[in-house]
Amino acid sequence: MLLDIAGLARSTFFYHQARFQTPDRQSALKAEITSIFTANHARYGHRRIHTELLKQGWNVAKKTVLKLMRVLGLECKVRRKKRYNSYQGDQGVVASNLLNREFDATAPNQKWVTDVTEFSVNERKLYLSPVMDLFDRQIISYTIGASPNLALTNASLRQALTCLNPGEQPLVHSDQGFQYQHRSWRDLLEGAGAVQSMSRKGNCYDNAVMENFFGHLKEELFHQIRFLSTDALAADLHEYIRWYNNDRISTKLEGLSPVQYRAQALAA
Repeated sequence: MLLDIAGLARSTFFYHQARFQTPDRQSALKAEITSIFTANHARYGHRRIHTELLKQGWNVAKKTVLKLMRVLGLECKVRRKKRYNSYQGDQGVVASNLLNREFDATAPNQKWVTDVTEFSVNERKLYLSPVMDLFDRQIISYTIGASPNLALTNASLRQALTCLNPGEQPLVHSDQGFQYQHRSWRDLLEGAGAVQSMSRKGNCYDNAVMENFFGHLKEELFHQIRFLSTDALAADLHEYIRWYNNDRISTKLEGLSPVQYRAQALAA
């Protein structure tokens, strides 16, 4: 009587009843997808999870991973675009855009990019100044502070310069922020034999790789946690950069993390 009222055929009803009682053939795959997603702090979308599955020996299509993530309710964090703008007008010497959006490097310490990004926590500010090597997109140095001053940016550059081997003279690219126009920044570069490059005025695409890193950092960490203090945020920034360098895989790096990619390249 109920089937007649619902307009549902008996065969259809019994088919679906039997289907729900059948063991889930994809239960192991679902469990592994959930494990990878959870282990990486819900920061991996279907492409990275697919790459990890292939590395573990699974034979599965990207679309299947995407479909199962939707079934499981596993949604990667969504990026929000907001950043600190360090440009404060013409205050020093502006260098040419020698990088010219050529973001690939064939060896470590050929091309570095840097910038400053801002975080706001309970009306207090925190600033991050990283230096990235374009060879493997590794953050080779960084500083965290309460002010985007010369001490912040110069300290991260000094730390990066200690990574250089004899004869290495990287191209160091930034925007036209006052910190990078200052004599002290240029002195550090000249002392190491490094070459300075700057984005064109107000053109964020000239430093797109660093902008991309800031985007991932904020979507995967800052916008997903309600921080109660800048100290708590600073602690998580240290952990995020450690994870980013050592564990976070990249499709641009053959499914490896920056540290893994560099180790493999140097061993070849």
